[in-house]
Amino acid sequence: VQLQASGGGLVQAGGSLRLSCAASGRTFNNMGWFRQAPGKEREFVAAIRRSGLYTYYEDSVKGRFTISRDNAKNTAWLQMDSLKPEDTAVYSCAAGNQPLGSLRNRSTYTYWGQGTQVTVSS
Repeated sequence: VQLQASGGGLVQAGGSLRLSCAASGRTFNNMGWFRQAPGKEREFVAAIRRSGLYTYYEDSVKGRFTISRDNAKNTAWLQMDSLKPEDTAVYSCAAGNQPLGSLRNRSTYTYWGQGTQVTVSS
């Protein structure tokens, strides 16, 4: 199983980016996005359940980021709008079948994609 993340780049504050995460071979119950800024621990950003009906966000991105998925394509997306310099980080996607209560815990995800750099200039 491989997860392929893409879509990062350099954008000005207030701009938008859309990250993609393609999973090969399997559909997972949960897909999530995490980010890691320099000198900081990897933190939860967003997660989505298999049905696509249930989504979860870190407080600082609520209302600005939207996670979605297409199970037929085994792909999840993270639409990031109104980006801020503090959103600058390496973003990684993850997949797993863990219980609902564990979606914010990075250690419960089974598979990880490579990171993609997001840089927001002020």
